[in-house]
Amino acid sequence: MASLFLSIIIPAYNEEDRLPYTLEQIFLFLKEQSYTAEVLVVENGSRDRTFEIASEFAKHYPNLSVFQEKQKGKGNAVRLGMLKARGEYRFMCDADLSMPIAEVKKFLPPALNDVDIAIASREVQGAVRYNEPYLRHLTGRVFNTLIRLLVLPGLQDTQCGFKCFRAQVAEDVFRYQRLTGWSFDVEVLYIAQRKGYQIREVPIHWYFKADTKISILKDSWKMFLDLLTIRLNASRGLYDHEN
Repeated sequence: MASLFLSIIIPAYNEEDRLPYTLEQIFLFLKEQSYTAEVLVVENGSRDRTFEIASEFAKHYPNLSVFQEKQKGKGNAVRLGMLKARGEYRFMCDADLSMPIAEVKKFLPPALNDVDIAIASREVQGAVRYNEPYLRHLTGRVFNTLIRLLVLPGLQDTQCGFKCFRAQVAEDVFRYQRLTGWSFDVEVLYIAQRKGYQIREVPIHWYFKADTKISILKDSWKMFLDLLTIRLNASRGLYDHEN
């Protein structure tokens, strides 16, 4: 049973440099809000001091919980956080905070009501991108075309790392998730569509961060194979049973 209004879930792999700023900005924002909230950092097989830094923050913020997911993969970390969270709304947030945290208001009532899943979009009307290299943008559009053709018709931007789920929806769809890498959120949205949940794209202001961990060539090929895996999993009935 959800006992808080908002949970912010941050998957963190080798984020010792970016995590302090991100947590500071999030807690400054939450301090100004009237609703109850928690932050969950899920450290994910890091080779640096990510876990220690997050744990040190937790000593000063009682609404911060820190978990460790031994199995690598962003999908593993987000799944753990979504199922550990207690919020009525559960917001997945990249550690680079490429979307200013104040934009989270767009995903929640009263700005947005009666939506099962709200996903940040850099493509729908009203969205603004800042400083993104042309090749990175072009690669993203090519990959999104494949996503729409193979898995999720109608959604213009499924790969932005900021997504909000109602508690009941999160606890349902993440139990069926099977992918653990970068494409896990495409799979989760596919599962949600199969179950009839409503998905809404929310236009955001998004800032390109040069220290992104995504490799355009290697990860794009892996993501394409993941799309085929999603189709194969569906044909084999794997999304009809909890993982």
